[in-house]
Amino acid sequence: MKNKKIYLIAGEASGDLHGSNLMQTLIEEEGNIEFRFWGGDKMQKIGGDLVKHINELAFMGFIEVLMNLRTILKNISFCKKDIEAFQPDALILIDYPGFNLRIAEWAKSKGIKVYYYISPQVWAWKQNRVHKIKKVVDRMFVILPFEKEFYKKFNYDTKYVGHPLLDEIKKYKFDNKRFRIENNLDNRKIIAVLPGSRKQEVSKKLPMMLKALEGFNDIQIIIAGAPTLSPEFYKKYMNASIPILFGKTYELLSASELAVVTSGTATLETALLKTPEVVCYKGAKISYMIAKRLVKIDYISLVNLIMGKEIVKELIQDECTPETIKQEVKRLLFDEKYRSKMLKDFDELAKILGGGGASKRVAQSLLEDMNN
Repeated sequence: MKNKKIYLIAGEASGDLHGSNLMQTLIEEEGNIEFRFWGGDKMQKIGGDLVKHINELAFMGFIEVLMNLRTILKNISFCKKDIEAFQPDALILIDYPGFNLRIAEWAKSKGIKVYYYISPQVWAWKQNRVHKIKKVVDRMFVILPFEKEFYKKFNYDTKYVGHPLLDEIKKYKFDNKRFRIENNLDNRKIIAVLPGSRKQEVSKKLPMMLKALEGFNDIQIIIAGAPTLSPEFYKKYMNASIPILFGKTYELLSASELAVVTSGTATLETALLKTPEVVCYKGAKISYMIAKRLVKIDYISLVNLIMGKEIVKELIQDECTPETIKQEVKRLLFDEKYRSKMLKDFDELAKILGGGGASKRVAQSLLEDMNN
């Protein structure tokens, strides 16, 4: 029996993580599979041929996308030719909707099986995209509890597989003493700073976050470095005495008293690791104005979206200043009742998401479908 050929496309750090876990599980379930993919270091470690690295792919915001449109269109054209040359048995698209939905439409017209893992956030904006998804995606795997119900309103049956971060958190074991020794840290309280994984995010948010954290005595400020960025890049925006830790975000969050976090997957990781947090978002002014008109959701953090209420403070655009961040940090440090309530809500959040096993469910469903 010939090896299955699978082509995957992930365009961001979270997609690289979930893609690598899915690839590993597919190998465990099936044996030899030939992978060709767009992704990052984690997917590359599993094996197969890396076509494009996520470092070259992450554009965010309307203005940024327009400025890089020529590159994006060239990538789409190249991707189509590459898929056609590879002739995969299945195409697995991981989030990254602006790019992946175009590829899905083309692949469907070529008779290639299209699977989507981690739904585009069509429930937030561009709900009319669901009609396109119904036509071009053979199977959609969703990871948030409310997504299945959302798609049902459009008569589209999706498979809820649970959130893949639950497996990541379960795998992880933390040793505070060892972490501090290995990273030359003393016993002072730590505030973790997670300024995002893209250059645009970090350049806009890191200086503001660090300014907000000035003047806290007996506290260590530590930055979680993104794998896609270099230490030199960060140093342009900060004091050289502040440590940056790469590849140790879970350890850092577990050791921290609280975290200042850029909106995105990190807000959910922080909550599942039971670290109180404040969520920050500040985009290009025009991009934000356009998004505000289009977005149909009450919250920007996954934590609040899943819970359906504000359990972590969201500081958005003009509300996101060094002063407002400092105010919330003080509250998280010194208001014990407020901290306890947030941590209790984090326990409830974990219950709502249910058990782990997302990668296994997706892998088994994919293989069953491909084998029929």
